[in-house]
Amino acid sequence: MKIIVCLKQVPDAEDVKTDPETGRIIREGIAGTINPFDMFALEEALRLKETYGGKIVLLSMGPQDAYHTLRYGLAVGADEAYLLSDIKFAGSDTLATAYALSCGIKQLDHYDLIICGIQTTDGDTGQVGANLAEILEIPNVYYVNKIIKYQNKKIEVERLLEDRCQILQVTLPCLISIIKGTNIPRMPTLRGKIEAENKLLKILNASEVKVIEDRCGLEGSPTRVVKVIIPNKRKQGVILKGCLDQNIVKLVQFLKNKKVVSI
Repeated sequence: MKIIVCLKQVPDAEDVKTDPETGRIIREGIAGTINPFDMFALEEALRLKETYGGKIVLLSMGPQDAYHTLRYGLAVGADEAYLLSDIKFAGSDTLATAYALSCGIKQLDHYDLIICGIQTTDGDTGQVGANLAEILEIPNVYYVNKIIKYQNKKIEVERLLEDRCQILQVTLPCLISIIKGTNIPRMPTLRGKIEAENKLLKILNASEVKVIEDRCGLEGSPTRVVKVIIPNKRKQGVILKGCLDQNIVKLVQFLKNKKVVSI
């Protein structure tokens, strides 16, 4: 089984800033880390490889320093990694990102299964996986909680919805998106880090993956961030102590004096 795992490097910071004109996240000067949701997807791929054998190929799109994220994936057990990195990809929305990834996947020849994290911590849209499956014209299953088994070119999965749990059997090739908490992602060992240095990690530009340029970057993005609003911090609440009757009197007095602001 050949498994492709899509990873993304996201800003490793709580105080993420955005460009007020473009609405894009300012990534310069901020350390990057592997998207936490993608770690569950990677771990699930590793478990499939351990159970059924096969090969794991990592794929990402981003700046060249995103190779650190791919190197991490190689250190925990993936076999190869490819990074799509080109200024022409800058500003891509979810559809343009999925298109670029699809072009990269087509250059990797045969595959059986694509695994994605359910969403990313920077964009938080949860759309890339579905867009990617649509472009590749393969089945897509979101909210996967467990991979039950793989047999006869079919994969059986459990997915969690708001009101029920479903067991689905899907014919390969297909794409699945793993939810948070499905497993406990493993950490790289020293031996794994050393071995990762000898594994294939290739950076590909736009021409190498044969993209149509007007489908990438800002030009190929049908959606735009029009405005970014940072919510104001809420004021600290007031705790009323004492018996209920006294607190009711205090609350009414607060409201009369407009010391409590409605939010």
